[in-house]
Amino acid sequence: MAARIEPIVGRYVHLTLGGRSCRVYFEEAGHGIPLLCLHTAGSDGRQFRHLMNDAAVTDHFRVIAFDLPWHGKSTPPVGWEDEEYRLTTAAYVEAVMTFSRALELDRPVVMGCSMGGRIVLQLALEHAAELGAVIGLEAADHQTPWYDTEWLHRPDVHGGEVCAALVSGLVGAPAPDEHRWETLWGYMQSGPGVFKGDLYFYRVDSDFRDRVAGIDTRACPVHLLTGSYDFSCTPEDTLRTAATIKGAEAAIMNELGHFPMSENPARFREYILPVLEKVRAARA
Repeated sequence: MAARIEPIVGRYVHLTLGGRSCRVYFEEAGHGIPLLCLHTAGSDGRQFRHLMNDAAVTDHFRVIAFDLPWHGKSTPPVGWEDEEYRLTTAAYVEAVMTFSRALELDRPVVMGCSMGGRIVLQLALEHAAELGAVIGLEAADHQTPWYDTEWLHRPDVHGGEVCAALVSGLVGAPAPDEHRWETLWGYMQSGPGVFKGDLYFYRVDSDFRDRVAGIDTRACPVHLLTGSYDFSCTPEDTLRTAATIKGAEAAIMNELGHFPMSENPARFREYILPVLEKVRAARA
């Protein structure tokens, strides 16, 4: 009996980001409308593997997920050992748009989760003409921090385990154990200081409350989906943000937490497939 081989293909692309050369890893599957997926803070593109194995998605979308530099199989730029990694809004936007242009994606739909869900709002504001739509998972224009990032990178604390412990409660209670622990495994494998550096963007450099009203959803439709179990980006945060953006659509996903695509993929597809169908219909 032949072994099952997944349709996912992984490759590297060399990009210039912040004036420095970066070797960036990405995976993709499917064909059709480009669906560019952005992982959460402290993790990597593997979070989207279930979408890449779902023919209901890949029959219509070319699903692409890249690891930001410092994450997953993307290496940090030369000289990383002499600096503290800190992600900023400007650097994040540059990374997404540079990657999209390098692959010559035609008006991709950009879907991000958590910090990826936050940055899609800025992308819709700055680059609407180059995008087909944005989908923000666990997305809002701002959240009040509820954690102390100093514990995430200390010599007397195991970084991987404390990062996973910090987010463990954000996985929805009904999530299957297999997928719960795979989601946490991604956090356990994060490089030293990477999760903390991502949260610099999330906590310090991404209060978008003063700008999201400027998003033109006629040029770039906005869809927001948040899990009912998420106490980091709460349903109230998402609904408040959607109410500020004229024409934005928002829905609350029952039985899901902060990592819907990886913690409970079967439940997530009940919510994401109708959104993707809307995207297809608008593109036709």
